[in-house]
Amino acid sequence: MATRRRLGSLLAATIILLPLGASRASAATPGAEDLGDRLFPGLGNGGYDAQSYDVSLVYQTGTTKMPGAVTMRAVATQDLSRFGLDSVGQAISSVTVNGRPAKYQQAGEKLTITPARAIHNHLPFTVRVVYTADRSLNPPPASVHWPAGTPYPLEFWNNTADGFGLMSQPDRAHLAFPSNDHPSDKARFTVRITAPNDRMGVAGGHLVTKYRIGADTTWVYQTAHPIPTDVVQIAVGKFRELRQTGPNGLPVRSYLTKLSLQGHPLTDGMEATARETPAQLAWLQAQIGRPFPFEQYGVLGLASPYDGVALETATLSTFGAGLSLPPKDEAPTLVHEMTHQYFGDAVAVRSWDDMWLSEGHARYYERKYAAARGFIDLNAELKDLYAADQHNRDESGPMGRIDNPIGLLFDTDVPGQLMLTGLSTIVGEQTFRRIEQTFFDRYRDRNATTQDYIAVANQVSGRNLTQYFDNWLYSPTTPPMPGHPDWHSTDKETVSR
Repeated sequence: MATRRRLGSLLAATIILLPLGASRASAATPGAEDLGDRLFPGLGNGGYDAQSYDVSLVYQTGTTKMPGAVTMRAVATQDLSRFGLDSVGQAISSVTVNGRPAKYQQAGEKLTITPARAIHNHLPFTVRVVYTADRSLNPPPASVHWPAGTPYPLEFWNNTADGFGLMSQPDRAHLAFPSNDHPSDKARFTVRITAPNDRMGVAGGHLVTKYRIGADTTWVYQTAHPIPTDVVQIAVGKFRELRQTGPNGLPVRSYLTKLSLQGHPLTDGMEATARETPAQLAWLQAQIGRPFPFEQYGVLGLASPYDGVALETATLSTFGAGLSLPPKDEAPTLVHEMTHQYFGDAVAVRSWDDMWLSEGHARYYERKYAAARGFIDLNAELKDLYAADQHNRDESGPMGRIDNPIGLLFDTDVPGQLMLTGLSTIVGEQTFRRIEQTFFDRYRDRNATTQDYIAVANQVSGRNLTQYFDNWLYSPTTPPMPGHPDWHSTDKETVSR
């Protein structure tokens, strides 16, 4: 029991503290409405750092509507009076912040949330949004990130006869769940998928548990590492599960559709190609000199007509019907997406202008693998690609500053491959390998920029290579190809492949 003297002191302290608390609350300001990405203006949100997401979705047959909920745990990076999430194509039912009902407003692709109490800088907070997603909005009716009248290169909701899969890259994850949908804000994920008992729910990460209630089963997956929102996979379908073991005992879990597409069975062909995954993992691990960066890996094969399209969804790369092609046709693509797990997923880009870091590395190791298997003449291919580079720069801009994201963001793979090949020639294979390892070790589970890679290359090689990189990344003119003074590039599309 406090004495009268202590009570008086406590009362005085309370009187002093009240105005200070009020002053801090009044100093709270809204978080930034975007993260200033040049290629995707309006994407992302400021004022907080997302730590984790817990996403729940319920798949029901006969409807494209999916009841869902997402809980985001974040840390404030300023005193926040309100903040935003990227969100589109969703009917929002309720929003709470730290368990208290919050005001919210939807406009364009933003869900703006005003908590009942301001959130103080450096403190953790929790947001829960209950909503319904609609897989028929494909693409959504409003998009601020793509020019009006320009078709999307991919459908986000990869709807199939037995379910769906996601194609979230680059800016579509927020159709499935409200989020800070920018690669610079990585987070861990828990995904809960409820589906009829005759289907499987599949997601990135490892399966924590599954439980059956009546006619439905809920599958729960978690990632052990933070990943960007654009490489989250959530899928439902009738799958054949293929279990294998990779290097160092790595679990390899693949899920292959049981459906046919346009009368062509897919499953057996997909399995023949997917069975090469452990050997590919061993090859890539030996090339990079680092173990696979996630807790498990596998491939997801959907009954989708996207023959040549694949996505590096973290721990579970996603493929369409092309996965059923013979290994000699599809194996390099598998290595491409596998490489992204290192460069793109484990080491994520800071902005979309840094996308060559992801695509260039994936292409570099993919084509080395294709050459090692005898599928291509790598030197002849590189010469042809170099010859076309000037034409591509004239049309699209240099890879470090492409003109726009429509169909060009992923085309940074070829100039990235050329630049990395030239770097290896300049510094030698052994030093190049140390550059790759140092860069990966330094930025694993984090984000990296183009300048980060250049700094590592300069440090490890002991040389100033900044001008070499700048010429490849930003010059309107194709620079010389190291080791090949006889190669020439033209502003005309005269190359045959």
